Amino acid sequence: MRNFLIMFCLLVTVGFASAQKPMLYHPDADAAKDIEQAIARAKAEHKYVLIQGGGNWCGWCLEFARLAKEDPQLDSVINSAFVWYHLNFSKENQNKAVFAKYGYAQRFGFPVFIILDENGQRLHTQNSEYLEEGKSYSKRKVQAFLEMWSPRALNPAMYGN
Repeated sequence: MRNFLIMFCLLVTVGFASAQKPMLYHPDADAAKDIEQAIARAKAEHKYVLIQGGGNWCGWCLEFARLAKEDPQLDSVINSAFVWYHLNFSKENQNKAVFAKYGYAQRFGFPVFIILDENGQRLHTQNSEYLEEGKSYSKRKVQAFLEMWSPRALNPAMYGN
């Protein structure tokens, strides 16, 4: 009976720990199809697509998502200007063709950010290293990055004739 209780507690603990691990990236997803859907949604909503390349194994990837969701200003910028997609890179699925299409963005490490316009054209690839600060990201740098690559910032009307 004692061994049963120990085993039960261990299984519950392992199950609880794995249930707490965020699953931002999905190795079995059809990334090319998902990105096409994100582009269609971005076009309909007059937004850009923010692709965050990385994996569930990547602590910096999870940290960026945590910061962006927990900070109301960053969350607002992302929700107002972008359709956010998490492009998986893992041993199960490296999405080589998709990364190749966007200029081999994995060369910058992870996470890496790829900005597409509403027509699916790549506008920018961002190495996340430049957004880091200490053990997280600089809110100021992240917000500036997002705002400078938003549809509003790239709208010619913002700059007159």
